Parts: sequence; structure tokens; C-alpha cells
Amino acid sequence: MAREKIESIFLLRLFAMVMVVLVHVTGTYASILPADGDAFEKYHFLNRIIRLEAGIFIMITAMVFFYKYMDQKMDGKELKSFYKKRALYIVVPYLIWALFYEAFSVYIGAVTFNVSEITMRILKGESYYQLHFIFLIVQFYLFFPVILFAVKKFTFFRKYLWLFGMGIEIGYYFLNQKYQLIPFSFFLSSMGPYLLGAWIGMNVKVQKQKVFNKSTILWIGVTALAGVATVRLYYHLYTVSSFYLPGWTYLVVNLVYMMAGSYLMFRLMEIVSRKWWPILPYVKNIAVYSFGFYLLHPIVLKIVAQVIPTPENYWFHAGIFGRFVLTLFFCYLIIWFTHRYLPFSSLLFGKLPKGKPAFLGITRSVNRYEEAKTSVQ
Repeated sequence: MAREKIESIFLLRLFAMVMVVLVHVTGTYASILPADGDAFEKYHFLNRIIRLEAGIFIMITAMVFFYKYMDQKMDGKELKSFYKKRALYIVVPYLIWALFYEAFSVYIGAVTFNVSEITMRILKGESYYQLHFIFLIVQFYLFFPVILFAVKKFTFFRKYLWLFGMGIEIGYYFLNQKYQLIPFSFFLSSMGPYLLGAWIGMNVKVQKQKVFNKSTILWIGVTALAGVATVRLYYHLYTVSSFYLPGWTYLVVNLVYMMAGSYLMFRLMEIVSRKWWPILPYVKNIAVYSFGFYLLHPIVLKIVAQVIPTPENYWFHAGIFGRFVLTLFFCYLIIWFTHRYLPFSSLLFGKLPKGKPAFLGITRSVNRYEEAKTSVQ
């Protein structure tokens, strides 16, 4: 019997993908707008509040894996297949794009050509500003069988996974602060959203039944309060340095925001997937390119920014909007064209559906209208 699909995953991917682009598009406010101006503070708020996307991507990764493998035996054959797919569709695209961004950085004079330094940056996920996150996800893939074993073995750990995730993340922070053990982004620093996703993945049916509960309103309130607190703390602690608090203060508040916000978005996207199910085929056709968007968007944004200026006046807002829309459009266009017309597109942008997709999947989406309706009922 086929397992029930988690349709909200595609909506979550699309939302997180769009927010990633928006974070990097709006980031230019810090170098253009006057720091004492009202617009600076508003763009700072927008740029920080939407950073929930990182937690959502990590949560989704664990949701998918634990939903699939919790009741499935992870023997040697399955383990080999698991790592083979991850290497082919994640590690290979990462290496290709890391080399591309290294070459680009050398070309524009941001770095000098040095093989050992380039190698170290690639190994540490530092070739370009967005690649550290892919490097983090790869670590989760590597350690997934170990975490899965622990979850299956220990009932208490399995029951309170999300709470253990928060504890591990905070504990790692203090440990690394004291001993400086790991000088790069390490997966333990994001265990909160990851184990939250694992917990949801193992309890999907139960969690789906709760999305229309009044508790969803409570989660909206918790997320809003934690989000505002996170943004304001960052502004006063690290942007204008108006007061001082220990680093763990921001860590804890931000972690609460990441956890509550990611869980809330799961509930909200579940509601959307049921209420507006006709949009799901269209969403899927774009969401399958989310990994490609993450890899590609910095260079597209770089080119778009050369064409659309963001002057220090009211035209700044128009420039930001134009950059945002065009970056999304050209990213999709490039990935779609590669997917449709070039072989081995999955080596560039991760695993992609077989076949030649119509632009925005319109033809395919209309044909699968009834299929989407059936799958979410």
C-alpha cells in the first residue's frame, strides 16, 4: 500500500527557496542605506525576520528521511544506495558549483589563485557565501544512519527528539565556545530544526490532524514574539551595538524562533495544501528546482544587480523589487532550459524529474489536476 504523501513539503520548499533569494537581494541595504535612517531599520527587520528559511530547509531534510526510513530497514544495500544518490545529486553539484564560484572569485580579483587555499575553502564550504549551507546538509547526510539508529534504539530520545535537538545545539555552542574544537560550520549547530523535522516525519499522521486545532493560533503568537525578539536583539547586539548580552542569549531566542517558526510553517503549508490543492501541481513544478535555485541564484543576482541599480532614495525599493523578481525568473529559466534541453542536468542542479517539462509546467499541471485532487483528499 502506497504511503500517504506529504504534499506540504513542496510548499515549504517553494517558500524557503523564495525567502533565500529575498534575503540576499535585500542584503544590499546594509551598504547603501544610511545606518541612522528609518529605511535601514525596516530593511534590517525584513532581512532578519525571513531568515527562517534556513530552519525550514533543515527541517524538510529530516522530515523526508525519517518519514521514509523510520519503518524501513537500513541494511548494507540500502545504505549503499542512500550514499550513492546523495553523492551523485548533492556532492557532485556542490563540487561543480564550488569550483565555478572559485573561478569566478579569481576572475573578479576577490581571491588569488592558490590550489591549497581553494581546496580548503571547498572542503569547509566557504567557496561562496551560500555554499556553507550545502556543506552543512552534506554532513547531515553523512551522519543520518547514526542518528536513525539512535532514534530507533532509544524510546525516550525518540519521544522528545525536538527537545533533545535544542539541548544538543545549545550544548555544542558552549562546548565549542570553550574549546574551539571545530573551525567550520558543523551539523551539531543546527540540530534543533533537524530533530524537529525528524520528529514530525515520524509522527506525520498525528501532526496532520492537529493543523486545524486552535493551538495553531498559539504557535503563530509564539513565532511572532520570538521573531521580533530575535530581530531586535540582533539589531541592538550586533548592528548598532547599543548594549551587551552574552552570546547564548541570542542563540536561545533565535533557536526558539527557528523551531517554532519552522513548525508553524509546516502547519500552515498543510492547511494551504488542503484548502488550495489545485495549485499543488504548479508548486511542485517549481519547487523541484529549489536546490538549483540555491546553487545558482548568487551569480544571477550578481548579473541582475549590474543592470538594476539601487540608489539611496525612493528608487531603492523599486530596485530591490526588480532584482528580486528578475533573479527568481532567470534562475527558473536557466534551470528549466538546462533540464529540458541538456543531458546530465541533475549533475548541475540536483535530482530532477525525468522527461522534458513544459515551461512552468503549465501543460503537465493541467493534465495532473485530478491527480493532485486525489492525493490530498
